Amino acid sequence: MATSEAVYRAIAEHDVVFRADCPSRPILDQIADKWSMMVMAVLAEPRRFNEIKRRLDGITQRVLTQTLRRLERNGMVERRVLPTSPVGVEYSLTPLGASLREPFAHLYDWTVAHASEIQARQRAYDRRAPR
Repeated sequence: MATSEAVYRAIAEHDVVFRADCPSRPILDQIADKWSMMVMAVLAEPRRFNEIKRRLDGITQRVLTQTLRRLERNGMVERRVLPTSPVGVEYSLTPLGASLREPFAHLYDWTVAHASEIQARQRAYDRRAPR
């Protein structure tokens, strides 16, 4: 049995409560948001700030800065000052951050595979939902 299946079975069988003080909650909150996952996908190779920003349509400079700082604080991303003139900064995944690539790829693949069905269900819900 896969590890995630074992976790889900234990939750179902033992009426596990997702406690507010569970250490996983803030970590999941910090790394599982859309911008963090997209930044980590873009960092398949080291990149400079503006290159990351250009590859993430819709992200603001402020949000990208906050996301990179949060990922750096969590040990997922490394910030390296380049000895250039003017001084440049490059970001790359740490081994810990790279370890999320496989689970993220599964989530992304699932999203792509089910996007049409989810969009159809959203439209059906919106048609019948009270306005």
